[in-house]
Amino acid sequence: MKRVFQLITEPFRRSIRNKLLLAMIVLAALPVIVVTGLAAENSRQSMENEILDTNLSSIKWTGIYLGEQFSRLNSLIYSILLNEHLNDYIAGIEDDKLSSQLATQRNITDLLRSALYSTNANVISAEIYVKDSGKLFRVSSEGSEIRSPAGNPSPYKELFDGKKYLMIRTDPGKPDQFELTRSINRFEDRQVVGGVTLGVRWAYLDQTLALLNRGPDETVLLADVNGSITYQQGDGPLLLHAAELSKLPHDQPGYMFTGDAYVFYSPIEPSGLMLMKIVPANTINQSARSTMSYGLIVGGISSAVAILIACYIAYRMSQPIVRLARYMQGLGPINSNIEPSDIPVSGRIDEIGWLETRFVNMSGRIKDHIKTEYTMTLEKQTAELKALQAQINPHFLQNTLQMIGSMIYAKKPDEGYEMIRSLSAMFRYVIREAEDMATLRAEVGHLQHYMQIQKQRYGSRLTYAFTADEEIMDCRLPKLTIQPIVENAFVHGFDHKPGQWRIDVGMSLEGKEILIRVRDNGIGISPVRLEAVRKELADCGSLRRKEGRIGLYNVASRIRIHYGEQYGVEIEQACGGGTVVTIRIPYVHERREES
Repeated sequence: MKRVFQLITEPFRRSIRNKLLLAMIVLAALPVIVVTGLAAENSRQSMENEILDTNLSSIKWTGIYLGEQFSRLNSLIYSILLNEHLNDYIAGIEDDKLSSQLATQRNITDLLRSALYSTNANVISAEIYVKDSGKLFRVSSEGSEIRSPAGNPSPYKELFDGKKYLMIRTDPGKPDQFELTRSINRFEDRQVVGGVTLGVRWAYLDQTLALLNRGPDETVLLADVNGSITYQQGDGPLLLHAAELSKLPHDQPGYMFTGDAYVFYSPIEPSGLMLMKIVPANTINQSARSTMSYGLIVGGISSAVAILIACYIAYRMSQPIVRLARYMQGLGPINSNIEPSDIPVSGRIDEIGWLETRFVNMSGRIKDHIKTEYTMTLEKQTAELKALQAQINPHFLQNTLQMIGSMIYAKKPDEGYEMIRSLSAMFRYVIREAEDMATLRAEVGHLQHYMQIQKQRYGSRLTYAFTADEEIMDCRLPKLTIQPIVENAFVHGFDHKPGQWRIDVGMSLEGKEILIRVRDNGIGISPVRLEAVRKELADCGSLRRKEGRIGLYNVASRIRIHYGEQYGVEIEQACGGGTVVTIRIPYVHERREES
């Protein structure tokens, strides 16, 4: 956590301009952001209240309209109940003659048929059940019938047992319709003597329910006093249990918030049902946020303008100080093209102008004082580098000449000539090439001549392989970069190792860097020595000579001289034994014409 905090605060601790920019942005943008946030929140709350009021109003009026529809159904039932033929039949005024019974039953059937035809197509059946006679009269679009069921049939048994006067129920086998049943009571003593049932399609109510403007994630439902759902529109989650539904007030419209949704409800008189609309909370919040987004856009533009103005003021105020600091930093390297006379002086008469004048005078004296010593040091390092580049390991040269001498007598002349040609190519590459830089292709050619000589010397004991991406072969790097690393493998890795020797050289492009990996299966390097070598590679500011050959440190030093501190040489232990040395250089593609 401390490290993360340091990384975040580092740019502000190192730059006065960043500090001033941050302070100006906070002072300019924070009030605008706070005001915008408050305005947006007020807008969201206003929009949320408006949505709640709209839904509450729509649920109230929809409940009233549904009540009127149920009242019309009740009026139809009352017209049946008040019919004289039905009253005479219930009162027992019935002639014992068969002809009189048939006439009375026909009159009741005609009564139901007349009531059915007087309504719209959504009322699909009508029936009367008389408890004392056990007769059930039914008329529907399929025809009419008179039955004498054994016992009280459904739904009248439930009506009589529950001592209800009105009941609405649904048949699971007929989800598109419901039954409205009302009891028939004797006028004198209010005793239940039967019941009237209307079969009604739910479509009768759908047009009214459409007034609620149900959204895709919203649910509209009708429930009875026990919380049982009678009718539902929409597949959204209910988010309420039957026990919670039964506790809703049945005397007036309202709404409640469950945490996940808003439940709007309204009683439907005289059906005894409760109309409910369940709206998920995120639906209302999303609608409110879409309204307040315009406020956020305006606030965002205002904040951006305030930030731009603050940045401009901070930039103008800090520009002289930053410019002075940059010129001071630029005068660090002696080979810089910046001269004290090139530093512009603003002519200010305040403290910053005084610093500029003093800095110009001081930088001139300092630069003249150290120029001579720095130049001499640089020339010394350059001469040392040239000398190291011109070297060939004397032991390698001696062993190669002895091997060529023995091949003259033991091998074919053309085999000895190949070794002489490889050695000559190595000398030509080192001595005749005047430039310090070479292409990767030329470096690989030099390495192949070296390995050809070593292969002839060690025979089948030595195996090696090269892999390289063709696109990087024309990139440039310091001369004698790869071959000294490979030579280290023979000196330090294979010197005391029995058995087979193997060297793999791989060159690849990774991002904007070229990685050259030299892997051997030698004796490896101990952890203590590995740590020491890594420390020396990290601090190889001066060129180092070791045992009269170009070594690891010289390669690392030359790479840093050309490319900077972020590049160089890395060393690590290889899996399964041996050592891996990685050379890291930038991808600089410079195709040059061969002369």
